[in-house]
Amino acid sequence: MTIPQVISLLGGVALFLFGMTTMGDGLKRVAGNRLELILYRLSGTPLRGLLLGTGVTAVIQSSCATSVMVVGFVNSGMMKVRQSIGVILGAILGTSVTGWVICLGYLDGADGWKSLLSTATLTGMVAVVGIFLRMFTKSMTKRHVGDILMGFSVLMFGMSAMSAAVSPLGSAPWFTGMLSRLSNPLLGILVGTVFTAVLQSASAAVGIVQALAVTGVMSVREALPLLMGIAIGASAPVLLSALGAGVEGKRAALVYPVASTLGVGVLAAVFYALNAAVSFSFLDLTVSPFSVAAVNSALRVAMTVLLMPFYRAIEALVTLLVKEKARPQNEPALRLEERFLSHPTLAVEQVRLAIGDMAKLSRNSVSKAIKLLDAYSEDGFAAVATMEDTVDLYEDKLSAYLMKLTRTELTKVQNAAVAKNLRALTDLERLSDHALNLAESGRT
Repeated sequence: MTIPQVISLLGGVALFLFGMTTMGDGLKRVAGNRLELILYRLSGTPLRGLLLGTGVTAVIQSSCATSVMVVGFVNSGMMKVRQSIGVILGAILGTSVTGWVICLGYLDGADGWKSLLSTATLTGMVAVVGIFLRMFTKSMTKRHVGDILMGFSVLMFGMSAMSAAVSPLGSAPWFTGMLSRLSNPLLGILVGTVFTAVLQSASAAVGIVQALAVTGVMSVREALPLLMGIAIGASAPVLLSALGAGVEGKRAALVYPVASTLGVGVLAAVFYALNAAVSFSFLDLTVSPFSVAAVNSALRVAMTVLLMPFYRAIEALVTLLVKEKARPQNEPALRLEERFLSHPTLAVEQVRLAIGDMAKLSRNSVSKAIKLLDAYSEDGFAAVATMEDTVDLYEDKLSAYLMKLTRTELTKVQNAAVAKNLRALTDLERLSDHALNLAESGRT
């Protein structure tokens, strides 16, 4: 490849990633105000979690975003590790939808009505509508729809740039030689894993494989190991999201790499063992962007079907890998997720649950303080004092978190909820102070 072609390829990758991020953010803002809360509240069983994880990932176009959200649920105590497994398996499956979206960029040359879906025509129409909504409407929902359309058009333009940059590679001997080496399953899986981990996006990695398929020299034999590696490498951002998380959060983050590695490992072992015995002829078929999307979807469906019955074994394995740590005595189980600040609905729900725990503490402290008026004891006084300190800690942390939340984009309902929660914090903290005053009266 010449230097201009390399720069064009890298520019296409950059535009693709930017377009995917912009489109995903717009989708989350339009559909996500309730989407995340539905995911949290309705993922009670593994099958329900699988369906919701698949649906949410298909909508927001990112298995990483769904999985990171789930890690936040588990880390904050809003969800159990067992519940997270079904959702993460759904995310692994749901991300295959992106490959089919990318296929819209390869409909050039079609006749009749299909020509309206060609890359140039579709990108142009979507970009015009998107920029109009983004710049000339006051409704935030319409502006976010504009972000979705603009992100989609940038994504398509990036795919066109990548395809144009790699198309001359079909006649390059070094490229065909490199592809022949990737037909080694272990090497292909390793390259796909490392490449996706560096790129931090399975969707972009699949998109690049689809762009390489345009050269006409890639077969199923080379594409399949790469797609298997991409499935494993997609777990890298989820692992990074667990830095600083608690034990449960780390266990949830490990579900993605454990599940994808086990799924790919078992499927690869079975598939290539059968291939050695009967020699599958379809492996030599030349792939197109559409067949890459189909193989990617089939791989992820097979992984999900294989792993779903063994969710308890996956839970046991991640529990074994991340040991429980003893929490210091009297430390409250309060962990406010910073990653939820970009999902205000989740942040408000998290605060609501924490305030509920704080209210129980305040009520218990008042009850215990009243009893001290009739039957005083130093142990009882110490318990009230400890609860008062804990309530103060809740108040400090929750107030700081809510103030951070006010600096994000909130709806009127969310702003009202934040104001209500701030008032509740003040009232509960004052109630705990009165409980300590009652306990001091009992001491005298």
